[in-house]
Amino acid sequence: MQLDTLKVLGSHQLSPLQYAVQMAIPEAHLSTNLIVAAKTMELEPVKGDTAQENCFLTLPLCGIQYAWNLGMASFRYSFLCIRCAHDQVHRLISRMLKTLRGSYDDIGWLQHAPGMPPVQDGTSRFLELLADIRNGKHSLPNSFVYLLIPGLFSNHGPLYFVATKKFFSKMGLACHIAKVHSEASVEHNALVLKQYIEEIYWGSGKPVMLLGHSKGGIDAAAALSLYWSNLKNKVAGLALVQSPYGGTPVASDMLREGQIGDKETRRIMELLICKVIKGDIRALEDLTYEKRKEFITKHELSLDIPLISFHSEARIAPGVLATMTQIAHAELPWLPLPKTDHSETCVVSGRQVPVMIPISAAMAVCALHLQLRYGEKSDGLVTCRDAQVPGSVVVRPNMKLDHAWMVYSSKKKNPTEPDAREMCEALLTFLVELRDTKNELEQAF
Repeated sequence: MQLDTLKVLGSHQLSPLQYAVQMAIPEAHLSTNLIVAAKTMELEPVKGDTAQENCFLTLPLCGIQYAWNLGMASFRYSFLCIRCAHDQVHRLISRMLKTLRGSYDDIGWLQHAPGMPPVQDGTSRFLELLADIRNGKHSLPNSFVYLLIPGLFSNHGPLYFVATKKFFSKMGLACHIAKVHSEASVEHNALVLKQYIEEIYWGSGKPVMLLGHSKGGIDAAAALSLYWSNLKNKVAGLALVQSPYGGTPVASDMLREGQIGDKETRRIMELLICKVIKGDIRALEDLTYEKRKEFITKHELSLDIPLISFHSEARIAPGVLATMTQIAHAELPWLPLPKTDHSETCVVSGRQVPVMIPISAAMAVCALHLQLRYGEKSDGLVTCRDAQVPGSVVVRPNMKLDHAWMVYSSKKKNPTEPDAREMCEALLTFLVELRDTKNELEQAF
């Protein structure tokens, strides 16, 4: 191409600039090519006015090309900046929508999951048994060992299930509170419970009735799902009391990835659970909808034993805010008291002072939040729909009970209403009745 160009220039006596204009060839490229071709073919360079004209016009063309390249680079940079800003805005909007959507699509997913067995309503029978217990009719047999399984953060509440255990012991029943690390993962506690149940069974020779509260019910159900071949002849029944079997929006909304402030919230929860409480963050993660869906899909809960799901709705009236709940008692090392016959004081040790915190108030605020945001009834931490185990007998009490009512005592007690101890006895009595009915049906067929 370059040699042909020189031949044309030689034959028609055209200057390089004129030929570049006619052929629409960039003058800067043409000038360079001409010089190289001229040296190769030993042509004489252009002299005189033509060379000056070429020199003066080549510089502006090079400037125009440089300005064009600079403009294109600026355009590309601006386009990349706009695209980056668009992506950031899109991610921000996506995180905002995910935060606002929350757990709306996950609550009650068990009711819509394919292949899940339906539940049965056993509220009326439960209320009949509860009325009999309040009238002094106790029919809970001594042929079982009753194991109470506490929930999350129970290690920091010394009175967790204590009143119920004492109540059962006074009736001559073998009752234990499972010694598990409440802030451990579900699979870890499942293994601990499996070993605990085997020790009780081999030590007493009696099957074990399980009653788990909150995460304790999840741990017990996981033990039966993972180790059913080892426990099928040792466990007689399971009652899940206010347990987030399907998950809880409280845990999911705190640990959901992709929402606003997800990393900061997770770091705060890891600090509280791992550093302050010395627990495992997986204890809270295992209660999210994502983890519960994964576990239930992989590990099926056997329906060969009777199952009871107990859920309630918290009271959100303003009067609840003044309710105090006793979670522990502090023993004072010494307490000076005046003597009756002398003016001198005496030192008395072993004085116990109740530790009271407003748990009911906190549960009422959480229940109100879940009702306003999702339109769901809950006990403050677990929605009613998420507490229903597929294939179980569902019990819905006719009282407003928050999440902590079943395990802690309150200073405001109504003598006309049942307490937590009687509730637990009615649940276990109902569980024994379901087991007897199931055995009769199996023997009939």
